[in-house]
Amino acid sequence: MSQSIYGFITVRTNSSRLLNKCLLDLGGINVITHIIRRAKKFKIIPIICTTKNKSDDIIEKISRFEKAKFFRGSEKNKIKRWYDCSKKFNIKYFHTIDADDPFFDPNSIKRSLNLCKRGYDVVYPSTVSQKGGASEGWSLSNKAINTVYQYLLKFKKEIDTLDTEMIEPFFQHKNLKKIILKGSKYELKNARLTLDYKEDYKLLKEIVDKKGNFASRREVNSFLRQNKNLLKINYKKTRDWNKKQDNFKFPIMKNYA
Repeated sequence: MSQSIYGFITVRTNSSRLLNKCLLDLGGINVITHIIRRAKKFKIIPIICTTKNKSDDIIEKISRFEKAKFFRGSEKNKIKRWYDCSKKFNIKYFHTIDADDPFFDPNSIKRSLNLCKRGYDVVYPSTVSQKGGASEGWSLSNKAINTVYQYLLKFKKEIDTLDTEMIEPFFQHKNLKKIILKGSKYELKNARLTLDYKEDYKLLKEIVDKKGNFASRREVNSFLRQNKNLLKINYKKTRDWNKKQDNFKFPIMKNYA
């Protein structure tokens, strides 16, 4: 099992900026179906991590139709959702794939997980990916998710409603071995390929219409280099989003240093 590549696809329909974005059409299928099929195409085992909300019944239905494993857990506390999911399926290492990132890079994901399996507890996304490039998420070991969950138990009464949307501070625990993934040689800076706004959706539609659902990230980046005018579609959103990220102050947590 340790040799398998697991992708925890984090998704819910209750999106604030772009309503039901995981159900939007992308190349003739909805976004979540695209994510599942893309993972399978590149030998990543998808496990859908969604919530117990009634509105997410559709995600379970899609998962069943696509014959993908799924887990339903806490809405706000996605770290608890990952913890519970990893326990249910007895998974030692996994990579987080946001349903916001339809053109995730399977090569980067596999490099990230290899670092985790070689001794790192937490592998951060590359700098470019964190700034909207959306090529990969986080690789987490069993030790990492267990350590952080034990910290979350301090908030036992509100553990299910604890908002862990910004996960970085929780994985800065002093007992965890951490590394930032080195970006690929074909990385494309200043390109926003995550799905949060209607402008992002317009750009992603352009890509899938020209390159298809299963284009490699190298192919996607090459296409955008040759058609730089497309990056103007969501340029302002990219700039504004990065400013918010740069100004965000992570909380200081006891026992974390």
